[in-house]
Amino acid sequence: MPSIQQPTATAQTETPAIGPEIVLGVDTHKDTHVAAAVTHLGVLLATAAFPATAAGYRDLLDWAHGMGSVRRAGVEGTGSYGAALTRYLHGQDVQVIDVNHPDRADRRRRGKTDRLDAEAAARAVISGRASSRAKTGDGQVEAMRLFKLAKDSATKARTQAINQLRAVLVTADPQLRESMNGLTSARLITSCAELTDGQAIGPAGQAAVCTLRLLAARVQHLTREIRDLQKRITSAIQAHTPALLDRLGIAGDTAATLLIAAGDNPDRMASEASYAALCGTSPVEASSGKSRRLRVNRGGDRQANAALYRIVVTRLRCDTRTRDDLDRRVREGKTKPEVMRCLKRYIAREGYQVIATDRPAASTAACRT
Repeated sequence: MPSIQQPTATAQTETPAIGPEIVLGVDTHKDTHVAAAVTHLGVLLATAAFPATAAGYRDLLDWAHGMGSVRRAGVEGTGSYGAALTRYLHGQDVQVIDVNHPDRADRRRRGKTDRLDAEAAARAVISGRASSRAKTGDGQVEAMRLFKLAKDSATKARTQAINQLRAVLVTADPQLRESMNGLTSARLITSCAELTDGQAIGPAGQAAVCTLRLLAARVQHLTREIRDLQKRITSAIQAHTPALLDRLGIAGDTAATLLIAAGDNPDRMASEASYAALCGTSPVEASSGKSRRLRVNRGGDRQANAALYRIVVTRLRCDTRTRDDLDRRVREGKTKPEVMRCLKRYIAREGYQVIATDRPAASTAACRT
């Protein structure tokens, strides 16, 4: 593996040198990033490793500028280990291309090293095999992603705590258990949080009361946390694309999921068809010989695909035109799943148009999920 170049405390990004255009390829890791400089004709110039620090990012770009003009970079892991480097390169007017993984056939033939992976990333950009621009990850959508990550985790933990609370009640003292029968979930949590040690007899009974009280307090805390995070998500949506919330069936979580799929720079998608493919709603060609057919797209962002499905279900419940469209297509011979896939494709087109134009909010739609 190439040795790590040690950055200096005074390292600054220099003005790009006038010279041949080179393409950067970067294989990212937690502590180090390995870079390869390849000319636009495919000639490997050099490889080097840099620490995954702010100074390391500056040294990496200075190193590349010393060999030519850098306008494009293929980076692996732009959403994880390469996220900070991606933001830095965007800030230096370098177009970052997201490289998912090296060519498997080439890896089997040449082997696997960080240097080869970095070189393969650069060659993927030059050949056009990798062409998707990376998300910038520095705006309101990135904030939504982080808030939603915390909210989903809190929701899962709250569900687990509620299930544990109910399981404890099942084996609790009959008098305590019967006093909780028939209560709604909210009232059950409140009642358990108000339990005192004097309401139990014996070590097991006191332990049950203490456990119920602690679990109820945990549920209440997580509920407050979830509500706060939901407000933050909604505020981020209103600051970024408020018009999306005016569409029927689209509310906080679904809107955030659709925006997260697009990223802070939706202009990286060439058309609404690109967004549909990103959400896994575009049909995939599966023809062979004389057979001409399309199959369901199993790829794309599955969370965005699930969000589109929830929007379709909501509109089927609330919107007469959507139900009429479903009934008409069923009479024409299509199955309900086929019609719902068509509706998801239409909603993806509608969502892209709103995201791309970023129109201001007009009115609040009723019937949201």
